[in-house]
Amino acid sequence: MKGSVALVGAGPGDPELLTLKALRCLQQADLILYDALVDPEVLKFAPKARRFYVGKRGGRPSFKQSDIEGLMIKAAKRGDYVVRLKCGDPFVLGRGGEEAIALAEAGVEFDIVPGVTSAISAPLLAGIPVTHRGVSPAFMMLSGHTRESWSPILKTVSPNS
Repeated sequence: MKGSVALVGAGPGDPELLTLKALRCLQQADLILYDALVDPEVLKFAPKARRFYVGKRGGRPSFKQSDIEGLMIKAAKRGDYVVRLKCGDPFVLGRGGEEAIALAEAGVEFDIVPGVTSAISAPLLAGIPVTHRGVSPAFMMLSGHTRESWSPILKTVSPNS
């Protein structure tokens, strides 16, 4: 029996904002590896799955990224259908790209299930459009973790940064 992995976006927190494909993945999962910001209500859509918390929170002990990737690979090679469940979208500040590379290098089949990214949905849920004709023609999303990650980008759009 050949296992596989789905890198699934859980959306911005509200379980009703899951995609239908994400819901199907959860219902079929043997194992779910989920992040800190995933709403616990979302896990109720996976009645038969084993669940394992692998979330990261700033300043607290957490799993190494390589250990999470190792868990996915080992379980898939054992024949499990693994859902790696992440808040928002797995490829928006979620290390989904790193996990996809690790899976590909290990020869593990995987699927990517985009989620509604919190970066866009949070303002929308508050009634704030991220773009609005005549007011805000574009938006930029940056990680705020380190100055080195966003400073060069801001310099390209504002000479006073």
